[in-house]
Amino acid sequence: MTFRTLQDADLKGKTALVRVDFNVPMDDGKVTDDTRLRAALPTIALLSKAGAKTVLLAHFDRPKGKRVPSMSLLPVLDDLATLVGKPIAWADDCIGEPAMATIKAMKPGDVALLENVRYHAGEEKNDPAFAAELAKLADIYVNDAFSAAHRAHASTEGVAHLIPAYAGENMRKELEALELALGKPHRPVLGIVGGSKVSTKLDLLKNLVTKLDKLAIGGGMANTFLYAQGHDVGASYCEKDLAETARDIIRLAGQNNCKLFLPLDIVVSEQMAAGVPTRIRGLGEVDEHERILDAGPETVARLKRAMANSKTLIWNGPLGVFEIPPFQRGTMEAAWYAAQLCREGKLIAVAGGGDTVSALNAAGVAVDFTFVSTAGGAFLEWMEGKVLPGVEALKI
Repeated sequence: MTFRTLQDADLKGKTALVRVDFNVPMDDGKVTDDTRLRAALPTIALLSKAGAKTVLLAHFDRPKGKRVPSMSLLPVLDDLATLVGKPIAWADDCIGEPAMATIKAMKPGDVALLENVRYHAGEEKNDPAFAAELAKLADIYVNDAFSAAHRAHASTEGVAHLIPAYAGENMRKELEALELALGKPHRPVLGIVGGSKVSTKLDLLKNLVTKLDKLAIGGGMANTFLYAQGHDVGASYCEKDLAETARDIIRLAGQNNCKLFLPLDIVVSEQMAAGVPTRIRGLGEVDEHERILDAGPETVARLKRAMANSKTLIWNGPLGVFEIPPFQRGTMEAAWYAAQLCREGKLIAVAGGGDTVSALNAAGVAVDFTFVSTAGGAFLEWMEGKVLPGVEALKI
């Protein structure tokens, strides 16, 4: 993968239009999680130090091409200024005179934030005229929002073809990590795919079994595979209509020499609630009122052995209902062991997806992984082998 980075650019005296992801959680007009604001700081710092004007462009929520006051980006301004360590200029629109006037008043090294780009219908339509208006604002374009790179919008793809385009620091790190995980990985490569539904991850599973050496399937989706193999899953969540699809994926894995790991044993309970009694069952031992809610100890032990015998791990989705004790044990133990291998320099581990990030944070090991993506949909589409328009536009 070859893409343009800010290390390739002459930045002094330039105006950089930087697409960031500031679609942050808000409560009563206050930012409740500033992770995405912090993700933009390395790019802002690099541009400011180089003497460029940094003009930040982002979306918030889904105003659908209309000006919705409750979806303004203005509430993030103070938090961003605190993180950056200096005042941030504000423009009440992302194109036209308000944006132009704000940028004109800036000095080299200054930072500005433009109003919600989705206030304009041309954004999500990738309207060429709207992209051209955005391009008028700057000398160069910087995409630092991998999380929005799977959308072919004016601010993520259209404008990148009109002025010189570069990957920001957050985007660069994400792309380099993903290349390390699936593009040109150190082998053997082990994948872990969990979560509840096979139906939402069909493309993902079909792509991964052609790319990986080993794939472990966990969470609720493993129930569908167990059912497809003739095992009784009791009252567990199971997409029984996808049994043949599951068998197809098992066959595809065999054809591509991808070793598939399905549960050897499971943790069951009659209720999915905190503190309820649990039992460890072998396959085919589940009672009709019992639900499979976590991976069993033999399953986790085998997964840890697979990790120890791998060079690269890519992880998407928990092994059980980790949010509810006592069904977090399988996911936690696997996460702790992967983190240990990373710390010892024995494993490259890349993880992504909302539930996965939450699980790794709950286990206290997100910082130990080689890379943890917060990109959600873009991370999933990349794992599915799909082309991401926002990334394609940055390629040399």
